[in-house]
Amino acid sequence: MRTATLAVLGICFMTGLAFASVPLYRLFCQVTGLNGTTQRGLAAPGAVAGGQVQVDFDANTNAKLPWRFAPEQANQTVAIGARSVAFFTATNSADKPITGTATFNVTPAQAGKYFTKIECFCFTQQTLKPGETMRMPVIYFVDPKILDDPDARDIDTITLSYTFYPVDSGKASS
Repeated sequence: MRTATLAVLGICFMTGLAFASVPLYRLFCQVTGLNGTTQRGLAAPGAVAGGQVQVDFDANTNAKLPWRFAPEQANQTVAIGARSVAFFTATNSADKPITGTATFNVTPAQAGKYFTKIECFCFTQQTLKPGETMRMPVIYFVDPKILDDPDARDIDTITLSYTFYPVDSGKASS
């Protein structure tokens, strides 16, 4: 009886751990910047003397999303710690409204925990009417703590990459 009880408890624990693993992994990535996960902030601390980095912008769309999506500038040279703004545009090429959502990543991965977004279109779903073009800002800064990290302080270029995907409407197709 004791063995059966321990086996059931073990199964319950492992099942709970399986369900908790995705949110725990996401939280771990947000805290550590693992795999280029960026941070979310409220305000930039202010530029630091002598610290600059180039930020390159990359835009992609999933093959199932009929949008044209691109950055307005290929890159910006920004002062570390200073608030910066970049704009992306998306155009719906379909003949019906389509909702999309963007995922993002920063490379090199070591820079992820120092790249902080204050405002981003990736935080919400975007719906575009047929033929509509939307201009979408990203307000961000590179945390001055990057200069104290021996693995990241020599980074001179950071790439911010977005991929837009269609949002599943939950409707079965006929």
